[in-house]
Amino acid sequence: MLPVILKHPLRGLGGFGLRIVLQRVKHAQVTVDGKVTGSINSGILVFLAVHKDDTAAQADHLAEKCAALRIFADPSGKMNRSLAETGGQALIVSQFTLYGDCSKGRRPSFTDAADPVKGNELYRYFVDTMKTLCGSVETGVFGAMMDVELVNDGPVTFVLDA
Repeated sequence: MLPVILKHPLRGLGGFGLRIVLQRVKHAQVTVDGKVTGSINSGILVFLAVHKDDTAAQADHLAEKCAALRIFADPSGKMNRSLAETGGQALIVSQFTLYGDCSKGRRPSFTDAADPVKGNELYRYFVDTMKTLCGSVETGVFGAMMDVELVNDGPVTFVLDA
């Protein structure tokens, strides 16, 4: 049974909840300081931002959603299969800038993003949860400057909020 998650009236408009940009990919990889830290073939690339008020229950909910989202083609070519069903891989990259508020001025504000300690804790928790749900999970390096390369399959891209 999934946990009950109360929805904020501003959800999707700067409200709380982990925020994900998920892309179906043919290939993706992350490089830090010239070294590949994560690389996948067919699967999903997940950019994950943690809000300052997020909880493990929200991370559970979004991990389950990512693993079960039916975005891969069935034999008829319809998006009807999940990552878990296809045996695809996941590459998870922390990206606090998804909580950048650009509504005022020209410099984004990041006051809604979790502090680095909490952000890393929930990021690691999300990664571990995804590993239990779909097995093959690669990552970037939390807080590092990363080069991310990808070949979007479709293109298929979704924005998910907890």
